[in-house]
Amino acid sequence: MTATESIIKTEALSKRYNHQTAVEALSFGVEEGEIFGFLGPNGAGKTTTLLMLLGLTRPSEGTASVCGFDPQRRAMEIKRLVGYLPENVGYYGEMDAVQTLEFIADLNGMDKKDMGWRIEDVINLVGLGDSATKKVGAYSRGMKQRLGIAEVLLKNPKVLFLDEPTLGLDPDGAIRIIELIQSLNRERNITVLLSSHHLHQVQKISHRVGIMIKGKMVAEGSIDQLAREKFGVGGKEYTLEEIYLKYFQEV
Repeated sequence: MTATESIIKTEALSKRYNHQTAVEALSFGVEEGEIFGFLGPNGAGKTTTLLMLLGLTRPSEGTASVCGFDPQRRAMEIKRLVGYLPENVGYYGEMDAVQTLEFIADLNGMDKKDMGWRIEDVINLVGLGDSATKKVGAYSRGMKQRLGIAEVLLKNPKVLFLDEPTLGLDPDGAIRIIELIQSLNRERNITVLLSSHHLHQVQKISHRVGIMIKGKMVAEGSIDQLAREKFGVGGKEYTLEEIYLKYFQEV
């Protein structure tokens, strides 16, 4: 992958299930070091797109590239470089955070001599140091989400795919997750593809956004660019929610 290429790129990517089109001719790119907000209502095709980018489902047409690899041919290489946090994360409740991450590290074939310090590093990074030996079954949803981020950080990823990381969290928990995402992007230059319904959170941290409706990408760009396209003025005059609703009403 050269410096001028997008770290995530799709060209006319489509996915059909029998006669139902989930994603239609999707073409977009995410640059290295960006936080890209991936927006759309339920059923818009966002999760299907993430699964195609990870090589977990095969596209009907089109191509994709993640970190320079084709997900259909080089899925294992992508999995070594990409961390994926799904909408619902499940853990063994009788394990504590350290045991959970040791289990994940073993599954990923991590070198034993590196395992200890890597686990300590990611636990402290996500703010679970004081709860590292507490049973995960007693964790709040926000703590489980932070443990999920610790899990995907074990492999020191170049890219994070986060599917609704603040869903179901109280305001304080959501703020902690958003601040953590920002710090990972800023301090470790991790590229983030963030799928979320919480538009005010996306507006706060995203460099650019893409809006998917009914399987199609109807808009892509910075919030300022999209506001000028729809309202003729910059993004400071309008919220992302207002911009999003304008696109949604016109489809």
